Amino acid sequence: MPCLLAVCVAAGGAAAWSKLAGGAQTAETAADGNWGLSFQQEGQTPVGNAAADYLKQYDAYYAGPMDKKVIYLTFDAGYENGYTPAILDALKKHNAKAAFFVVGNYIETSPDLVKRMVEEGHIVGNHTFSHPDMSKIADQAAFHNEIQSLEQLYKETTGQDMKKYYRPPQGKYSESNLKMAHEMGYKTIFWSLAYVDWYVDKQPSAQEAFDKLIPRIHPGAVVLLHSTSKTNSEILDELLTKWEQEGYTFGTLDDLCGAS
Repeated sequence: MPCLLAVCVAAGGAAAWSKLAGGAQTAETAADGNWGLSFQQEGQTPVGNAAADYLKQYDAYYAGPMDKKVIYLTFDAGYENGYTPAILDALKKHNAKAAFFVVGNYIETSPDLVKRMVEEGHIVGNHTFSHPDMSKIADQAAFHNEIQSLEQLYKETTGQDMKKYYRPPQGKYSESNLKMAHEMGYKTIFWSLAYVDWYVDKQPSAQEAFDKLIPRIHPGAVVLLHSTSKTNSEILDELLTKWEQEGYTFGTLDDLCGAS
């Protein structure tokens, strides 16, 4: 089969491009590197560079069941850029619960927004304290420190324990990372749909965003958007409406990990 261009959308503002061969994924291809997707047919779950069954042994997921028109909304929040209130307003209008993967700086600088996320029923997930390349961290103590430092800050800020959902910064991971997160009781959450939305000074137009996000939506999609995106804040209400018109509903990560 011919190779297909795959994109790995990075949570920290960079993208890694690679080619993936079609066909079965192996543990070797999954054990190290950047999360990547191969879109083989519009409207269908893309092929990840780690197979779903491989990921599941470590409680890691990138998409939900392919027979249910459910979307799982997730936002990576490396810092606050002024657009999260509008995003939260749109989610509230549609009664859609999302997951926000935050870092230490976000909680420190925007505690009121974090509290609002919790109050409005969203999940606040662990994106590590300092947003490093976790695939380069093999030392268990260092890995634990990145995760637990954020847990502690979150509890000090909200008075609640952080739910154990983890997203590797920039989608960079290793098999040992998956194992360590699993041993800490975490579920690692990748994604099955994203687009280039993180360049602050090169935001896509609304039409460009719709052209990427509408055709590629699929049952069980875990959608990654960046809360720093002006475009996302402006289109989210209409985007959710368009997806609803196609018969989709919105689930939570609790639903995803219970159903997959």
